[in-house]
Amino acid sequence: MSKVTLIGTRLASVGTEFVYEGESSACEGCPYRNQCLNLTVGNRYRVTGVREGGQTLECAVHDTGVRAVEVEPASVPANVPARGAYAGSKAQLAGPCPYTECPSHEYCVPEGAEFDTEYRIDEIIGEPPHEYCHLGRDLTLVELAARDE
Repeated sequence: MSKVTLIGTRLASVGTEFVYEGESSACEGCPYRNQCLNLTVGNRYRVTGVREGGQTLECAVHDTGVRAVEVEPASVPANVPARGAYAGSKAQLAGPCPYTECPSHEYCVPEGAEFDTEYRIDEIIGEPPHEYCHLGRDLTLVELAARDE
């Protein structure tokens, strides 16, 4: 189900994905707080529509202002342990990884998903982008279902 919110003009295009980080200290006293701060902290969202004819509003956080957009919760691409990973099953992330230069790091420590939380697998994408895991993990790249609001 789509929700209307305000985001920075640089992000306000269909298909853009972001993780909502919550309120900034610069939001204090803003007249648009209720329109901006209406998402779930830590959830990943995809912009599905930009409100045409809407004006750009000044914002203390976004230097070019904010615009009204429609967003929906988005799935999260992630590496999970391969054992038992199939579409429709539940999985958790394998755990933190210190190897930030690894091509799989963004999938092992994905934005919008938390360790020690169980997620439903929407789809199996296949092999992770790394040639081998520095931690010896057997992983599969999947799409984790979008979190409910």
